Amino acid sequence: MNGNALNLGTLIQGFALSCQTEGKSSRTVEWYGCFLDRFHGFLDKNGMAVNIAEVTKDHIRQFIQYLQTEARTPYKDKHLSPATVQGYVRCLKAFFSWAKREDYVEINPMAMIPVPKAPTRVINAFNTEQVAKLIDVCRKTNGCGYRNMVTMLLMLDCGIRVSELVNMDLDDVDLTEGYIRIRRAKGGRERIVPIGSLVQKVLWNYINRSRPQPLTEKVIRVFLTDDGLPLTKSGVQQMLRRCGKKAGLAGVRCSPHTFRHTFAKNYLLNGGDIFSLQKILGHSSLATVRIYLNLFAADIKKQHQRFSPVDNLIHNSFIYPIIRWSQSMKQ
Repeated sequence: MNGNALNLGTLIQGFALSCQTEGKSSRTVEWYGCFLDRFHGFLDKNGMAVNIAEVTKDHIRQFIQYLQTEARTPYKDKHLSPATVQGYVRCLKAFFSWAKREDYVEINPMAMIPVPKAPTRVINAFNTEQVAKLIDVCRKTNGCGYRNMVTMLLMLDCGIRVSELVNMDLDDVDLTEGYIRIRRAKGGRERIVPIGSLVQKVLWNYINRSRPQPLTEKVIRVFLTDDGLPLTKSGVQQMLRRCGKKAGLAGVRCSPHTFRHTFAKNYLLNGGDIFSLQKILGHSSLATVRIYLNLFAADIKKQHQRFSPVDNLIHNSFIYPIIRWSQSMKQ
């Protein structure tokens, strides 16, 4: 095979093209490109092989060690987090698996290299008092206060991503049936998300009574600025930071993702199952949703103690023989 065809730089471009044709999001393709360019640059700078057939497990391990000990973030000049290092390694696994499938390598050097472990992150969620404070800030805000409250309640009620929130069109909302259609989801996976009766009411009020006049007829997004333009991701993020500061929130980050975590936590605590939670959140892997189950295990245990089916049968007469039987076993 032509030596240029085996050059990492050339193959990284081919991998990006393959990801695009497979329907991966532009953001994912961009991340892969950045991660792999850094790997390519590391090998080149240190005089290592940049021909994929000559890349060994040792080269890859040296790169991972560099990520863990020396590499810095481009903007804040901080050490990479363990989760970021995991992202690099998963990217390398995807790249070399693709190279093996395409017959650019005979042996996949990443096959026996595990993804480094990372400490489990503590995901803080909003409590009821904090949500009440945020809503109160919205209530006291002139102009866009009602819109801000509706966006918060919508994220809290169905856990949608901020990108899904700002990309929602009027035609995506079905208030009669009580659901919203997420067309522009991560990974291109369209899904239906149910919404509760209270959110249906406030969303109806916003759309029919409070939504600003669109700048042009082509502006069909649900959430708009006062100027009639679509609300942006950064606009939502900045709004939440301001509201969180005014509400005096402490110990929790006021961000769209915190609303997503809060939804997942409360959904499980209120008796929801991880299978339906997976569909609502739009995760392709159940393993991702199980993270929530593990993180909130203590809260779920407390909830079970309150609603344990057997414990709540204590006043039913058929439970008495079981209790007496258990007591006799101790003797």
